[in-house]
Amino acid sequence: MLTGLSGHVEAGAAVLSLAKGLEQGSRRRMTEVIAEVVPGHCAGVLTGPNLAREIVAGQPAATVVAMTDESVARSVQELLGTATFRVYTNPDVVGCEMAGATKNVLAIAAGILQGLGLGDSSLAALVTRGLAELGRLGVAMGGERITMAGLAGVGDLVATCTSSLSRNRMVGEQLGRGRSLHDITAAMRMVAEGVKTARPLLELAAANGVEMPIGEQVAAVLDGGTAPADAILALMSRSAKPEFDGLGA
Repeated sequence: MLTGLSGHVEAGAAVLSLAKGLEQGSRRRMTEVIAEVVPGHCAGVLTGPNLAREIVAGQPAATVVAMTDESVARSVQELLGTATFRVYTNPDVVGCEMAGATKNVLAIAAGILQGLGLGDSSLAALVTRGLAELGRLGVAMGGERITMAGLAGVGDLVATCTSSLSRNRMVGEQLGRGRSLHDITAAMRMVAEGVKTARPLLELAAANGVEMPIGEQVAAVLDGGTAPADAILALMSRSAKPEFDGLGA
């Protein structure tokens, strides 16, 4: 899409990504793709717990604009902010993008729990341990730990894992109910980014020495090699360890 638009991007214009995922094959973040396709432009990302239907309906919500150029970020903040859409800035582009990509994969796991008929205790455990995975990878990629505790991290993770409006959660729910991924995606009119992000995400995790057991099980279910119930069993039967093992690194 950006390649087709590249000839129309004015000199000096900032380019803001609203996509939460990784490029297939290259495993690049979206701002890295922007830098490749339209070099010389300030690239940033808008991310956070923003469910499209609720934003369009004018329900109060908050978001993050992540850009390394603080002055440009403030300009975008002023441009996009409304009485019902509160915009914050954050210089941590890497952390915000990695959080957005990771939470979509974790939301599929949350949907699987729903599809299997599991309750809120299971969901709370999934979200909390998922946040640990999100944080480990985000920091390993160069993101700031505090970003993971903000709107782009835990805020977006909670919204995507708990809302019936979440496309990624819906995919997981249908998988948990026994439908095939092919049938689920064929019937969708919108994109669930977590489906294509799972494998590149795990490749990045492996390259950075980061363990992502939930992400691994989601990818195994998406690939069709593991049944949803077996994925839950695999997670619950892992060896016991301290809660914050490795998180201080």
